[in-house]
Amino acid sequence: MATPREKSKNIYDPKLLKTALADSIKKLDPRDLWRNPVMLAVEAGSVITTINFLVNLITQKGEPAWFTGTVSVWLWLTVIFATFAESLAEGRGKARAESMKKTQKEIVAKKLKKPELDGEYELVPSTGLRKGDIILIEANDLIASDGEVILGAALVNEAAVTGESAPVVRESGGDRSAVTGGTKVIANRIVVRITANPGETFLDRMINLVEGAKRRKTPNEIALEVLLIALTVVFFLVVLNLNPLSVYSAKAMGQGYPVPLTVLVALFVCLAPTTIAALLPAIGIAGMDRLFQKNVIALSGRAIEAAGDVNVLLLDKTGTITFGNRIATEFIPAPMITTQHLAEAAQLASLADETPEGRSIVVLAKERFELRAQSLTPSQARFIPFSVQTRMSGIDIHDPEGSLSLSIRKGAVDAIRAYVEANGGSFPAQLQEPVDAISRAGGTPLAVADDQGVLGVVHLKDMVKDGIRERFTELHNIGIKTIMITGDNPLTAAAIAAEANVDDFLAQAKPEDKLKLIREHQEQGYMVAMTGDGTNDAPALAQADVAVAMNTGTQAAREAANIIDLDSNPTKLLDIVEIGKQILMTRGNLTTFSIANDVAKYFAIIPAALCTIYPQLLVLNIMHLSNPHSAILSAVIFNAIIIPMLVPLALKGTRYRPMPAEKLLIHNLLVYGAGGILAPFIGIKLLDVLINALI
Repeated sequence: MATPREKSKNIYDPKLLKTALADSIKKLDPRDLWRNPVMLAVEAGSVITTINFLVNLITQKGEPAWFTGTVSVWLWLTVIFATFAESLAEGRGKARAESMKKTQKEIVAKKLKKPELDGEYELVPSTGLRKGDIILIEANDLIASDGEVILGAALVNEAAVTGESAPVVRESGGDRSAVTGGTKVIANRIVVRITANPGETFLDRMINLVEGAKRRKTPNEIALEVLLIALTVVFFLVVLNLNPLSVYSAKAMGQGYPVPLTVLVALFVCLAPTTIAALLPAIGIAGMDRLFQKNVIALSGRAIEAAGDVNVLLLDKTGTITFGNRIATEFIPAPMITTQHLAEAAQLASLADETPEGRSIVVLAKERFELRAQSLTPSQARFIPFSVQTRMSGIDIHDPEGSLSLSIRKGAVDAIRAYVEANGGSFPAQLQEPVDAISRAGGTPLAVADDQGVLGVVHLKDMVKDGIRERFTELHNIGIKTIMITGDNPLTAAAIAAEANVDDFLAQAKPEDKLKLIREHQEQGYMVAMTGDGTNDAPALAQADVAVAMNTGTQAAREAANIIDLDSNPTKLLDIVEIGKQILMTRGNLTTFSIANDVAKYFAIIPAALCTIYPQLLVLNIMHLSNPHSAILSAVIFNAIIIPMLVPLALKGTRYRPMPAEKLLIHNLLVYGAGGILAPFIGIKLLDVLINALI
């Protein structure tokens, strides 16, 4: 199956272009085009000029038939180029959606009467499953529909959805209980409660979103469309009144002739905001496609736009800002104890510790002192696993006779302190200073002790991810406030926040604290984004303006979110914000360009249309266009060809620049505002020269 990881189709792919062209012709149906009122008005103008061309051709009266025919052709091409831009954007999504549909097939499910791993079941097709049904899924079975694991644990291959071949664990009772229809269990067995009816599964929603079948216009799109319609109505009224005005003026001046119908339509089309109206649907569709290439599914266009407006980011420390696995970085011995002795004891206590922290201690001892991990049989040693109650782990080593010869414990400082004092010892006062220093630096002190007393402290550090500080600096530069959320104590949280360069932090955070923090910022007028994967994150996700749920998270988290990250990578939130801003920038930049490039058309068409009545208007012909017919044709042709020329920019998006909003606005006004004014002057003049060379 094609996954979001696959490279997006090239917009110049012949098959894609051919399909888009065919679809663009179909979209000329007014019943389809009514969703874009500006282009519907252009199509109406095209029909009028076509009829006028046929009348001129038959009667041989009025404007030359070659002129009205050529204008008519280019007006039709203007509409086709607009529908082609939308079809091209949709084409890439449809190709990917078709690929997904091919993988959807009828799956036979084992429907249980009771939620038991060994219970009786009946075989039913996946289309017969409904929300609330309970099914058994065994090794090598395909998961029939979306659901939540309520019993057991299994390895699941989710490559059909995420593109990631490595299997993941899905189990009941945790934050990794959600399963997706179409994925495959490769080991063990689980009981799943169905959470979606046929046609409403995650894969169904992906297909609909990718192909744009259920894409709704966003509030910003609607607002811009209202503006474009208003401008179009204004220009229509101006052009409508220009004809009787020209009739009166021609009689009053005793010279010239009224503005012909074809010229009036050409003037209306050139002055209407056709460029942005043509590209607006493509910008939105392409934005969702770019997000999909990042392996992220936006459940609505509104979510992407909100991401572009976000000015407060809430990010979990673990897994987002830091790697989440604490790593041993230093051995700090107690007085009268050598560093090597401490390392040997810490390594022995970590031999059976399969946690990342335990493995890092073994690695550090090997790197610093070339200590090799020892192999101890059950008769030689008894390993004490870590428990929440004791907050310690360790090892008891026996001599050849079986008697206990050495006990080593490692764990939280206060737990080791209590353990040592219970055995008649004391915690060295000299170690308190490094313990406090480690905590202030954002690390975790881990104490090690044996029968003789405390041997020292191991410095565990939750490493900040490479490049994360620079990304937060970029966000800060564009006015986005970053807030780190963590369950750590305030001292540790402050140290990590300073190292990562986040603006603020919330320590010892509980679910209600996150919800309160989001509401406080929203009441102050901020747009808030956050990520989450657990059921306890669901209330905060539902409250946030942009809520990104991990695909590995619970069903509650996924239902509360408006964006799903298939890779379950919390740092994707930063990419989502950048893509959201890029979409808004692209729309704004092309709107600026579209409105600005109307300026040159005034200097081309107005003198050409009225120069027979008012010869003084020829002073506006600053481009020195050859004649009225050539001037009008040049403006109409430029108005049409600028649309396909800007399609690649609309699909790819304008370059995102992390800079303050004021500087960004000035930069874009200079590039797209000034560029929108200058480009038509150059383009129309070149077309005028070319037309006169051909005539």
